[in-house]
Amino acid sequence: MSYKILVIEDDRGLNQGIRLALKKEEFTFEAAYSIKDALKIWQRDKPDMILLDVNLPNGNGFDFLHTIRCSCDIPVLIITANDMETDEVTGLSLGADDYITKPFSLMALRARVDNIRRRTSGVPKHVYEMNGFRFDFENLDFRVNEQEISLSTPEQKLLKLLVTHPGVTLPREMLTENIWALGMEFVDENALSVTISRLRKKLETKDSSSPIHTVYGIGYVWKPEK
Repeated sequence: MSYKILVIEDDRGLNQGIRLALKKEEFTFEAAYSIKDALKIWQRDKPDMILLDVNLPNGNGFDFLHTIRCSCDIPVLIITANDMETDEVTGLSLGADDYITKPFSLMALRARVDNIRRRTSGVPKHVYEMNGFRFDFENLDFRVNEQEISLSTPEQKLLKLLVTHPGVTLPREMLTENIWALGMEFVDENALSVTISRLRKKLETKDSSSPIHTVYGIGYVWKPEK
């Protein structure tokens, strides 16, 4: 069975270049140049992955991402303008699996697409399983080296954000906004640090430290040992 990728990019030359760069025997492609085209193709063909430019005619990529996330968990790679950190944070907050900034090398694009496909194929999307970790977010079953661990609700939300974006530094502000309900009158500024510390201890083993790493001045990143 072929793996169908929808490339949503209004620059026709770049759209074609992306499809040529990713060409594999098991891949098939659809091209969309606007939100209107993208919605039609998504509803009709149900692709397996979407590469989504942010700036599009008839709307923007974030509108499209919000629409599809209301009904499915299809893997989405955001394509952003160079140095637009706000685009990266917004895309991840809306449920994108990864992002790449323009201009990008086609080799880097292939690596990110392969990584997303590997993470999301063969295992239920609500389950993360790697290096002795098994986190079943739907059934709230969390295990480290087959030993069950108990996580609070903020710890569960934090863990899910981290493991669904491996290798991506997630800003503190983005994590705080997604873990604690927007509109709360007061969230202690140390709440995230305390939650990170507690989660790290629960994930540590006698043979390895926690995969949660601090990127000072920015946020945190999930990097399990290979």
